[in-house]
Amino acid sequence: MMVESTPESGLFKREGKWKDDQPIYRQIMDSIVASILDGSYPEGELIPSVRQLAQAYGVSTLTAAKVLQELARDGLIEKRRGIGFEVRAGHRKKLMDTERKRFFEEEWPELRERLKRMNIELSELTEKS
Repeated sequence: MMVESTPESGLFKREGKWKDDQPIYRQIMDSIVASILDGSYPEGELIPSVRQLAQAYGVSTLTAAKVLQELARDGLIEKRRGIGFEVRAGHRKKLMDTERKRFFEEEWPELRERLKRMNIELSELTEKS
């Protein structure tokens, strides 16, 4: 799933299809986590509201609310009464550590096996980029 910024609205729009192997709210959460990691949502800044998320991703407000609820439960965002949700200060590094651990434990073993099956050396990957 690709998500891109639209200059007119500052919102995002979904391109492509949802993956079948993961709940939609989780895919949206992953997108927001990626935006926090790449600095699109800096610490201390507001993230889109429930309505904005629902519109941007083409989902119900219940799904969008679940996304924000789960991100808050995970400690990544914090609700500011009357203002909205903001990225909690000091959590980017913790998030980076968590995502790196998840990559090496869950994703890297599969990638390593696929590279092995296709007879691709790691040095070839750096040469191609």
